[in-house]
Amino acid sequence: MFGKNSVINMKIGIVSINKKRTIAVKADSGIVPLEVFLDMLKIDSPGSVLLDDETVSEINAILQKKELYKDFIIEEDSVNYYPPIEKPGKIIGIGINYRKHAAETGMAIPKEPILFSKFNNAIAANGQEIRIPNVTKELDYEGELAIVIGKSARNVEKDEAFAYVFGYTIANDVTARDLQFMTGQWLLGKTLDGFAPIGPYITTRSDIPNPNNLTIKTYVNGEIRQDSNTSDMIFKCDELISYISNFFTLEPGDIILTGTPSGVIYGMPKDKQVWLKHNDEVRIEIENIGTLANKFQ
Repeated sequence: MFGKNSVINMKIGIVSINKKRTIAVKADSGIVPLEVFLDMLKIDSPGSVLLDDETVSEINAILQKKELYKDFIIEEDSVNYYPPIEKPGKIIGIGINYRKHAAETGMAIPKEPILFSKFNNAIAANGQEIRIPNVTKELDYEGELAIVIGKSARNVEKDEAFAYVFGYTIANDVTARDLQFMTGQWLLGKTLDGFAPIGPYITTRSDIPNPNNLTIKTYVNGEIRQDSNTSDMIFKCDELISYISNFFTLEPGDIILTGTPSGVIYGMPKDKQVWLKHNDEVRIEIENIGTLANKFQ
């Protein structure tokens, strides 16, 4: 895991506390229901994790003073997770967006971002078991940084793009390779049930000053498979937001999966390809964001 920062980053998600769906903020030693902070600030709940910038800033200030909320801290081990965005309007994937990943798969560096989609049925939570469907024999992982849009964005300039971001989370762009390349479209291999686990939290934009320089690692059953940095991206986060917004409007809660680094099973020599199987666990870590883990059944 990554070392602790002296300042607590603002992370927000959705958990089950005593079987009740609750929006919660991660503290340094557990989680705190969002309503605790909103009560202190005398702010009505928006009913969403997508808080405005001022509220995020005020909660961030409270987080640095543990004595204000220490009596409300709940141990993380006692909760189950929901996806931090449960029904995004759009899930936009970016294909072949790391230089070393392009090299390992023998694909050319794209001249424009390669876009594909996933649907809401693919969304899954941290800790949720992902069912391996009978229709695939070649199941692969793809650890990715995910951008969560916070404001409507249309025709956004690159230098303004980050202002439209609410925050960042972790995603596993689970892919059935045999279905992905069965036709000219990637859709079948990308959006089966549970094929887009995200979470466990969203780290807010202000706590990730440069998403284009974050360590990203993926482990399968404890063995490291992907060890890279978002600096290897071909199209950076701000470029992607600007590019996509020139074609259609990005709305609050939309998710952009920014592509996967090298180290996927598909990029290995044929005789080394051992596809995901029952009881495998995939764990993805991204610097300053956290860890997403799922078992496959």
